[in-house]
Amino acid sequence: MTDLNRRDFLATGAVAAGGAAIGLGAMGGSRAHADAPIHTPAMLRALFPGAVNEQGEYTLPELKYEYGDVDDAIDEQTMMLHHSRHHQGYVNGLKNAEEKLAEARESGDFALVQHWSRQSSFHGGGHFLHTVFWDCIGPGDGGMGGEPEGPLMDAIERDFGSYDKMMAHFAAASNAVEGSGWGILAYSLAAGKLVILQAQNQQLLSQWGIVPLMCNDVWEHAYYLRYQNNRGAYVEAFPKVINWHRVARRFEMLG
Repeated sequence: MTDLNRRDFLATGAVAAGGAAIGLGAMGGSRAHADAPIHTPAMLRALFPGAVNEQGEYTLPELKYEYGDVDDAIDEQTMMLHHSRHHQGYVNGLKNAEEKLAEARESGDFALVQHWSRQSSFHGGGHFLHTVFWDCIGPGDGGMGGEPEGPLMDAIERDFGSYDKMMAHFAAASNAVEGSGWGILAYSLAAGKLVILQAQNQQLLSQWGIVPLMCNDVWEHAYYLRYQNNRGAYVEAFPKVINWHRVARRFEMLG
C-alpha cells in the first residue's frame, strides 16, 4: 500500500469512527439511493479537521481561536486543560491501543484483545468527539451564538418542529447523561434526517451510521472550574459559544 493510499485509508477509518461514510443529500434530507455520491477520503477527512495528519497519524487538532475566546460559557483555564491535556490524552491512548493491537497481530497472542479493543473505542471516541467539539464552538467564520440559517435551519425545522424545540431537546439530552458523556446533534446517514443522541462516556448509547454535527462535552472536566457540579448552568450557557456557521458547513459537506 502506498503512503498516499495508506493516508486515505486511515482517514476513511477515522471518519468511520465518527459515523461518516457516504454523502446522502443532507441539504434536502433525501434517503439513500443506488447512485448516491460517495465522497472521497479527503472530503470526509474535513468532517474531523485536524484529527489525522498528512502521514495518517492521529494528532491533537489546533484550535481556530484562543482559549479565552469562549469565556461567555467556558473559562480560559478550563479550555487550556481540556484541549492540551485531556484531548491529548485521548490521542495518546488511541495510538497506544492501536500499537498494542498491531503487536498482537504480529505475535498471534490475542489474550488482551478485548482490553485493547475497548481502549481503542474509548480513546477513539474521545478523540473524534472532541475534534467536533472544538470545531463547533468559538469565534470566526460568522461568529458565535444566534441561530443557524439556510439548509441547516430548514432541516432543523423539518426534523424537530423549530429551532427552540431542537435546542430544548439538545439541552435536556446533555443534562440527562448519566455520569460522564455528551449531548450530540447528528445527521443519520440511513434515515436522512437530523437526530439528537447521548453518548455515555464517549462510546456508549449512541448509534452507528451517524455523523456528529455539534456536540457538548458534559464530563465534569469540561466545566468544573467555573460551574463546579452545576452542569445545568454550563449547558444553559453553551449556546452562547456555538458557531452555527461551522456547524452548517459540516452539515452541507454531506450533501
